[in-house]
Amino acid sequence: MNQWLSVGPRCCGWKRQPCRLFREQSFVVRGRSMNQPDAARRLAITVEGVVQGVGFRPFIYNLATSLQLRGWVLNDTGIVRIEVEGPAGVIDRFLIAIRKDHPLQARLVRITVNSVKPHAASEGPGTSFTIRDSESGSAPGPAIPADLATCEFCLAEITDSTRRRFRYPFTNCTNCGPRWSIITRLPYDRPDTSMSEFAMCQACRREYEDPTDRRFHAQPIACPQCGPRLQLINACAEELATGDDALRKAGDAVRSGQIVAVKGIGGFQLIVDATSQWAVQRLRLRKQRPDKPLAVMLTDIECAKRYCHISDLEAKALASYHAPILLLRRLAEPPDELLIAPSVAPGNPNLGVMLPYSPLHQLLLEEIGRPIVCTSGNRSEEPMAIGTDDALRQLEGVADVFLTHDRSIIRPVDDSVGQIADGQVQLLRRARGYAPNRVRLRGEVPCILAVGGHLKNTVAISLGADVVMSAHIGDLDNVLGMDVHRHAVRDLLDFFQVTPEAIACDLHPDYRSTRHAEQMAEAFGRPLVRVQHHHAHILSAVAEHHLQGPVLGFAWDGTGYGPDATVWGGEVLWCEGAGFQRVAHLRPFPLPGGDRAAREPRRAALGLLYEMLGMQCVPLVKDWFSESELVLLLKAAARPKLFPRCTSMGRLFDGVAALCGLPIAISFEGQAAMALQFAVDPEEQEAYNVDLSDSEPIVIDWQPLLRRVVSDRRDGCSIGRVAARFHHGLAKVALRLAQRLGCPQIVLSGGCFQNACLTQLVRSRLSEAGFDVYTQQQVPPGDGGIALGQVLGAALQIRDQVGD
Repeated sequence: MNQWLSVGPRCCGWKRQPCRLFREQSFVVRGRSMNQPDAARRLAITVEGVVQGVGFRPFIYNLATSLQLRGWVLNDTGIVRIEVEGPAGVIDRFLIAIRKDHPLQARLVRITVNSVKPHAASEGPGTSFTIRDSESGSAPGPAIPADLATCEFCLAEITDSTRRRFRYPFTNCTNCGPRWSIITRLPYDRPDTSMSEFAMCQACRREYEDPTDRRFHAQPIACPQCGPRLQLINACAEELATGDDALRKAGDAVRSGQIVAVKGIGGFQLIVDATSQWAVQRLRLRKQRPDKPLAVMLTDIECAKRYCHISDLEAKALASYHAPILLLRRLAEPPDELLIAPSVAPGNPNLGVMLPYSPLHQLLLEEIGRPIVCTSGNRSEEPMAIGTDDALRQLEGVADVFLTHDRSIIRPVDDSVGQIADGQVQLLRRARGYAPNRVRLRGEVPCILAVGGHLKNTVAISLGADVVMSAHIGDLDNVLGMDVHRHAVRDLLDFFQVTPEAIACDLHPDYRSTRHAEQMAEAFGRPLVRVQHHHAHILSAVAEHHLQGPVLGFAWDGTGYGPDATVWGGEVLWCEGAGFQRVAHLRPFPLPGGDRAAREPRRAALGLLYEMLGMQCVPLVKDWFSESELVLLLKAAARPKLFPRCTSMGRLFDGVAALCGLPIAISFEGQAAMALQFAVDPEEQEAYNVDLSDSEPIVIDWQPLLRRVVSDRRDGCSIGRVAARFHHGLAKVALRLAQRLGCPQIVLSGGCFQNACLTQLVRSRLSEAGFDVYTQQQVPPGDGGIALGQVLGAALQIRDQVGD
C-alpha cells in the first residue's frame, strides 16, 4: 500500500506569533482511509518540506514514545524518514498528529506512507523508539529553514540571572536561532555547520540528548562554557574587550555617538543611536548613503507603537519568526522623548522597523537603552561583509569599533524588508527569515539555474516542483557584487549537489549576470535560455500563484531590454504558456544620457518634454541645466541614435516628480518616484487623462497627462494634488486597457508596483470591475523576483521544445 498525505505549510512558534500572512499553498489529500483493525502494523514514512533544523525529529520521537510505538526516525538529505510500528488505531493517531501538531516552524509539503513487514523483535524490548544517525541516501532537497528569530524561552533565559545562559548572546534551541547562515550541507547535523568548531560541554550534551528538553538535538546548542564568544576590537584589529564586557562597551560606544559594526546572524551590520542626528549623519557620510532610508530596531511592539501606526497584521508580522524590517506609517507627533532623528528617513512618512531577532541584538539594544539604526555592514552599493577580516577591510573608515565573534557565517543573509499589502506581507527584499524557503510550482520542472537580473540580484535553482531562491545579493555594478553573485550560484549548486539541465538569464546582452550565465552554459555544456525581463516579472507572479491560462501582465518598472533591442519599462503583456505578446506600451520618449537618467530625474523630464514640445520645452527646463549642458543635450536629442528611446514607467514617474518641483538629482534609484508617492493628497480623486491609440500594440500616450501636470503646476496647483491626479490617471488607464483587452486574470509586477499607493489604486479599480488581480507576496515585485520568473520561463520554453 502506498499513500500520499499532502499538507499545507505552517510558520513560526513559541512566544513570537505565527506569521500566517502569506497565502498558504493548497494541497490535495489523495488515497484511501488508513483506518484498519487494531492489528500490529509497521509503516515506512517519508516527510518532505522544511523538516530539518525545526525540532521535527524530537517531535516525532516524543510523539511516538508517548503513544508507545516502536521504530526510529532519521534525517536524510532533504527529507525525514520514519519507521513506526504498533496497533493500527494508534498508528492512525500518530499520522494525524504529524499533520496537525508538528512544530510550527516546520512546513510539510508531502508525507509518503508505505506499509512494510512488522519486525518488532529487531527493535528491542518494550516501546523502543530511537533517533538514528543521519544518512545521505538521496539528493538534497529544500528541507532546511531560514534563520529563526529568538523564541520566548530563550529570551527568558538570557534575562534570568539564575540561569547559566544569563546574558549569553548565542542562546538558541530547536525553535530558534541560526540555520541557513551556518549550514554547509544536508543532512542538518552539527558537524555540517559552522558550530562544528565548538565541542559541547557536558551540560549542553545532557540537554542535547534529553528528549524532554527543548534543546533535544538542537544543532547550534551553545553556552558560555563551550560556545562562541564576543570580542570588541578597534579598526586596527586590537582587542578592546571580550565576552559580556565587550557587549557593554559596545553599548557605551553607541551611546557616545560612535558607529559600531556588529557581526550578526548573516553578516555585519552598522549600528548607531537612532535618536542622535549627529550620529546618523556621520553614518550616512561614511557609508556614502546620503538619502536612502535607514531601518531602526526597537525593543518590542509597544515601543514601536510610540513611533508608528501599527495594525494587528503589522504587529503579527513584526513579532513573527521571520522578523522582517516592516515599512510602517509614522505617527505625526510621536509622544516619546527619544525622537527618531530626522535624518534616519528624511522626507519619508514611513519608517522601516524591526524587532531584535537574536539574543545579541536583544542584549545590545537593552544595553543602549534607546532606538538604534541597524543597517547592512557595507558602503553604499557594495555587498555586506560577513567575516571579521572582510569587515575590517571593507568598513575601514566607516566603523569606529567592531563587535565580532568566532562563529563563522557560511553565506551572507541580509535583513528582509516587507510591507502589508492586500492583507498580507509583501516582500520587497527577500533574505533572512524567508530564504531559502521554497516556492512551490504547479508541477515538476527540469533542474534550471536562473541568474536573475542586474539590480537587486537573486539567483534560483529548481528542484523538482520546488524553486529555492538565494537571499538578496544586491546590485552587480562592482567586482565585490559579482563575487557574491558567483558564490551564491556555486553555493546553490554545491549545497543541493546538482548540475543544471539549463541555465536561464535575462535577454540583456550586457548584464553581468547574463555574461556569467553564458560562461556557465559553455562550461556545463547546457543550453542557455534567455527570458525577457518584463516577461520574467509577470511569470514570477504566475509561478507564485499557480495561475493557468492567459494572464494580462502590467510590467511597470525602470528599464528592461526588449526583444526589439530598445529600452522597455511601461509594458502590458498578454502571457500564455512560454510566449507573450506586447499588447500595449507607453509612448516612447528619448532618455538623455541613458542610464544617467535613473539618477537625474531632470533628464527624464527633458526627454518627455522634448518629445512633446520639441524646442519649445526650453523655458520649462532651462533652470535645471547650465547653458552649455542644455545646448549639448538638445542637439543630441534631435539625433535619435545618440540617446536611447524608452517606454519606461519609472522614468515617467521621475519626470513628473521633477516637474512637480521634487529633486532633479537623486542618490538612489526610485527616490524621486517615492517622493511623488509620499506627496499624494489622499483627498484628491481627480484622474489625469491618458490617451490610448487604435494601433496594435496599443500606445499609452502620456502627453495629455503631462500637459496637465505642466499647466496645473503653472497655475499653482499643489504638489499633493498633482501627484494624486497622476496616480489616479495611471489606475484609470490600467482599467481601460484591461477592459479593452478582455483577459480576466491580471498580474501587476515590476518595481513601480512596490509603490503601495499605485498598487492599491490599480487593484481597487480592477477588482471592482470584476477582474482577478494578482501581485507577488512571497517574492518581491521588483527585480528581486526576476529569478523565479526566469525559472518558469525557461521551463516553459524547454517544454515547448520537447513537445515539438
